[in-house]
Amino acid sequence: MPGDLHTHSTFSDGSTPAEKLPWLAGCAGMTDLAISDHDSIRSVRFAYQNPRCNGVRLIPATELTAYDYARSHRVHILCFWPDDCSALEQYADEMARRRREAVLQSCRELEELCPQFRTEEALEYAKDCGTLYKAHVMRVLWQYGLSDGMYNQVYRSLFGLRPVRGKILHTPRYETVNTILDLIRTCRGVAVLAHPSVYHSMELARELIAAGRLDGVEIHHPRNTAEDQEELTRLAQQYNLIVTGGTDYHGMNTNTPRPVGALHTDDDQIARIEALAKSRK
Repeated sequence: MPGDLHTHSTFSDGSTPAEKLPWLAGCAGMTDLAISDHDSIRSVRFAYQNPRCNGVRLIPATELTAYDYARSHRVHILCFWPDDCSALEQYADEMARRRREAVLQSCRELEELCPQFRTEEALEYAKDCGTLYKAHVMRVLWQYGLSDGMYNQVYRSLFGLRPVRGKILHTPRYETVNTILDLIRTCRGVAVLAHPSVYHSMELARELIAAGRLDGVEIHHPRNTAEDQEELTRLAQQYNLIVTGGTDYHGMNTNTPRPVGALHTDDDQIARIEALAKSRK
């Protein structure tokens, strides 16, 4: 009963509609799937409304964005089986508003720099998600041959953060890590720290694990380093944490495509997630 527990659809910055992902998961031999779109209640509701598609069981999920202000890094936390509740809805709506305002400002500036770019075309790519992502902007540039891919040199020149800030970068305000973990607890979900290597979050991971703030860690992720995976495995054993894995699938909106199911979560860990979620309901 393996499952890919980290995927994205057009409900956020993926290129594949949510309706297609269960079919892809089934083709890869997955029996479980989590569509974990960024700061989205839409992926959660899709799973509750469609508990089984193409023979694949859907696990309600979202990937929530926090900010580690002490270390100046974003942090992603996967939330499994949250309630479809007002707290999560309000958070998702507010993050959608902040993100849309930030990226629309980037679009206005890009229109001044690039006569081929039109904000309306980016918004058409974003019609399923209720907000706007940098991925939608890059899709417009890429389709007209104005970019070297999704997240390469052109992306860095426009939206990069380090070592040089991108010329049109505007970033929404993110909530603190503790605020997001409190939200997950309010929603009675299961909190799993996503891909610690991506945002250099191992120091934070150690702190959160020691404080008992996490239910699990995502170890099997394509961008986690071997060193971090080794340490996370030790920590998971020491603290009896749930261990998850997933592809972080974004369809074509990526530099390195990985098909659904290329990485997965074992069935015993999926059972632990469900049991823990049920105990909190």
